[in-house]
Amino acid sequence: MDRHAQKRLIRKLDLELFVASLQPQPNPQVQLEQYTTPEAIAANLLYLAAYTHNDIINKSVLDLGCGTGRLSLGAAFLGATEIVGIDLDPLAIKTAQANTQKAGFSKKCVQWINGDISAIEGRFDTVVQNPPFGVQNRKADQAFLVKALEVADKVYSIHKHSEVDEHLIKILKSSSGGFVQVQPSPFLEGFIAKSGGAITGVYSMLMTIPKMFEFHRKLRHDFVIDLYLIEKQQ
Repeated sequence: MDRHAQKRLIRKLDLELFVASLQPQPNPQVQLEQYTTPEAIAANLLYLAAYTHNDIINKSVLDLGCGTGRLSLGAAFLGATEIVGIDLDPLAIKTAQANTQKAGFSKKCVQWINGDISAIEGRFDTVVQNPPFGVQNRKADQAFLVKALEVADKVYSIHKHSEVDEHLIKILKSSSGGFVQVQPSPFLEGFIAKSGGAITGVYSMLMTIPKMFEFHRKLRHDFVIDLYLIEKQQ
């Protein structure tokens, strides 16, 4: 039996440990904004989707900009029945394939596509995504939101918080749950509405990245990301 068939309640800690066991991006590219999704953030996203909103278990899940497959394979670990991940970077896809084999999932359950997200067609129950934040290429995240709402009714999407908020960072560092509910960005709220979606919740989380590129000045950088829960409007 494939591990994705598992339907028992899985502890968040076990989900985090599983995600942490997966190989991260071996050669991140700055122009693609390839930052590995931390296991705590991936676990919070997937846990909310699976156990609060019933959008993962026995569902078809699409991961746009999947990288090495942390969100995709986390969904499989929780019990998604069909998972598709797509990414422009062939090395990321090769790593995702290796992670799939390491995790013991079948090719029937998890499929990987090396290509642009515009190639995706069809329908999925749920999209999970950590798209480029648009720092290197402005509006890069917007194409991901449009495509997600074209192909799925439920979307879980990570975006950079609209401003530097030191007070919010302090709150998150002391938060036992790892996230707090916040108001959406007015810009994203309007853009998502124009794209046919409605925001049902926004959760801020703290993301920490090590010094990865030459322009990084600190050994580690803390900043706030927002997880948007979105429903397609009929």
